[in-house]
Amino acid sequence: MSVKISKQEFAERIDRIRQSMHDEGIEVFMIFGDEYRRENLRYVSNFWPLFERGMLVIGQKAEPVMLVAPEGERYAREMSVWQDLRIIKEMEMAYVPDKIEYSTSLYSDLSDILTELNQGKEPKKIGVCGLDAMSSTTLESFKAAVPNAEFINSNDIIFKMRLIKSAGEIEVLKKVWEICDIGYKAVLDSDIVGLTEIQAAAIGEKAARDAGAESITFTIFASGERTNTVIGRPTEKIIEAGDMIMYALAVQYQGYIASDEWPFVAGGNPSPKQQQLIHDLIVAEDIGIKAITPGVKAGKVIKEIRDYFNERGLSENDLYPPIHGNGLAEAESPYPDENSTYAFEKGMGINFDVSLFGVEGVGSNRIEEGFIIGEEGLITLSPLISGLRELYLKKYRK
Repeated sequence: MSVKISKQEFAERIDRIRQSMHDEGIEVFMIFGDEYRRENLRYVSNFWPLFERGMLVIGQKAEPVMLVAPEGERYAREMSVWQDLRIIKEMEMAYVPDKIEYSTSLYSDLSDILTELNQGKEPKKIGVCGLDAMSSTTLESFKAAVPNAEFINSNDIIFKMRLIKSAGEIEVLKKVWEICDIGYKAVLDSDIVGLTEIQAAAIGEKAARDAGAESITFTIFASGERTNTVIGRPTEKIIEAGDMIMYALAVQYQGYIASDEWPFVAGGNPSPKQQQLIHDLIVAEDIGIKAITPGVKAGKVIKEIRDYFNERGLSENDLYPPIHGNGLAEAESPYPDENSTYAFEKGMGINFDVSLFGVEGVGSNRIEEGFIIGEEGLITLSPLISGLRELYLKKYRK
């Protein structure tokens, strides 16, 4: 069954942006995105550009205007919840230096659109979300269109909105993790010994696509000696029995991303050193899971996990903090470390991403699974990974 963010919720997001515009004296607000940095644009419009760029422009009163390029016009109309679409040259293909002639397209002028959305006056203060995602050439083209305007980096307005998940977002996150679990389990259930890493990864990717994934965000796959890395794409290396497998699958559905990772050994029967690595990752994550409730300081939870690794003599293998946010990006805010003084809040989406790298004689691995912070603790988004963790701990505690 399809699960989507409603048009009403998109409208409510625009209303919240307009309140921030009013508070900060911003006359027009621009949200930029492209094929790769699409999170903020999709958050406000549901549009995800392909090849080209896109931008939603918001004034204080009129319906938002979607700015697109010629090839993507019909595609944008299919995806975008906002149907006032204008073609502008500044949104054309981002990847080639050549000038492409589109003979039948009717172009609008960016300056005219911004003036229209500012009730007939050329804007003097323009908020922009996505300055970090656009090229300097693109920004200069905007400034040339309205030379008397001040462009303000307004990323925080959108990032703060994305921090707490709505009921609608939680339902989409549950759906995308359902899809991710299906893909990941397909690999766990397969005999991958003798396959290449690429062939093994394809099992999960196909299963996730069959289950409804709109995109495979990435697959990390390394086996045996190749696990002596932090990240790595699948290769033509043949998987052998006894190889430690570092496998992460991240999939996208309705713009939202789920990622699963579980440490395991091809063919089963881990060696004592492999088993110890798996054990330390699971116990460390369990420490963090038990520590989180709304109001708990984020840095305190990170410290408890890292203290465990330190006690085990693994600090040098502990590369980055073990928690980050989830949502429209595989990793987004919050991304706390031991010094973070803010508290976890109800409605935050978080991933445990507990990792150890370069452990002598065994390699590297992670556990990753998603949660929503609920009233009294964590609400699981990945029944597969949570179930594997709980089964292991039940066996361990006996």
